[in-house]
Amino acid sequence: MNTPTRRKLSLNSLRAFEAVARRLSFSDAAEELFVTQSAVSRQIKGLEDELGAALFVRGTRHVELTQSGRVLQRSVESGLGQIDASVRQIRQARSRKRVSVTTFASFGSLWLLPRIEAFQRQHPDIDIRVSATDMIADLDDPELDLSLRYCSPAQAPEGAVRLFGEVLTPVVSRSLMEQIRRGQAPPLSVAADLVQHTLAEEDDTKTSTEFLSWRRWLMLQGQPSLEPKRWLYLNFTYQQVQAALAGHGVALARVALVFEALQRGELIEPFGNAGRIESPYLYWLIASHTDKARPEVAQFCDWVLEQARITRHAIGEELAPAVVPAKPHRVR
Repeated sequence: MNTPTRRKLSLNSLRAFEAVARRLSFSDAAEELFVTQSAVSRQIKGLEDELGAALFVRGTRHVELTQSGRVLQRSVESGLGQIDASVRQIRQARSRKRVSVTTFASFGSLWLLPRIEAFQRQHPDIDIRVSATDMIADLDDPELDLSLRYCSPAQAPEGAVRLFGEVLTPVVSRSLMEQIRRGQAPPLSVAADLVQHTLAEEDDTKTSTEFLSWRRWLMLQGQPSLEPKRWLYLNFTYQQVQAALAGHGVALARVALVFEALQRGELIEPFGNAGRIESPYLYWLIASHTDKARPEVAQFCDWVLEQARITRHAIGEELAPAVVPAKPHRVR
């Protein structure tokens, strides 16, 4: 191969490489890029000459990445993804206003989405994009404007705004409570009565799960060794709430996420306020440093803060929102 040069690599060559590396086929890559197979081959050959390294092992009927090819693929996928995202953002900014929000699935399902329509009635010219994932998103991503997250104060990044705290309470459906009152289901007036009921438990390995567990609640109620009639293990909080609403058992619910169902009487707290416990984990609003000055993002943040104020009042918490201060020694 030729000696590598210091010329900048062609974007077309990198796109051709990414397509071949992803599909492991020169012909499929050519079809995707709307060029001939020979054109793709020339671009890859030119790229290999520029780098001074083979990127593919070409067989009769198959194509494989070399070690150098795998190294380049990781960078190219990320780099082209960022470029494409930025281009989409610029194009959309010239046409319609949009706010992109990332949050975890249960918060999106139980708290954010039921309220979104109210924001859109107030701001019909703003589109909302919600990405629900339990993975912590990087707000350097040009497609994300803000994040609604759940973590301890020590984990909250600089500039995060505290929305409200965590209060947990056992809940059952209205129909199950009516059966209990009529004597058609086992009693449920003290913690020890849970021995005759099904408990919906969060089945997760996150650190926060221990604070959401029935074991912690039972320990705080003086019943550390109690075993219920059966356990129902579920991955997500909203699944536990759905199980309770369907009358399948007792869920340990996050009051901030179900208080409206409690107000409507769809869910009942069998132990009342005496059954409520707190968690050290909190809910936060984290805005992108680059996008928070956009008017539509500021409007959405203000709306979220107002909805959080309503939630704090509903769970009996009157603390004002707090912002996490700068952390001089924080590694970025």
